[in-house]
Amino acid sequence: MSTGDVVWGGLILAGAGFEAYALRNAREGDTLSESTRRWFRVHTKAGAVCFAVAWTGFGVWYLDHILR
Repeated sequence: MSTGDVVWGGLILAGAGFEAYALRNAREGDTLSESTRRWFRVHTKAGAVCFAVAWTGFGVWYLDHILR
C-alpha cells in the first residue's frame, strides 16, 4: 500500500463518515447533495444547466481518463 492509497482512503473514509453524520443529525444543508445544490444554485435554470454541463463533462473526462 502506497502513501497515496492511505491518503485517498482516509479522505474517502472521512467524507463517508461526515455524510453518515449529516444524514443522522438531519440538519438542513449538511449532506453533500444539499451542499452541491446550494453551491451550483440548481434552483435556477442557469445553475441547473451549469451543474449538468459540469457533471457530464467531468464524467466523460474521468471515464476516458480511467479507461486509457
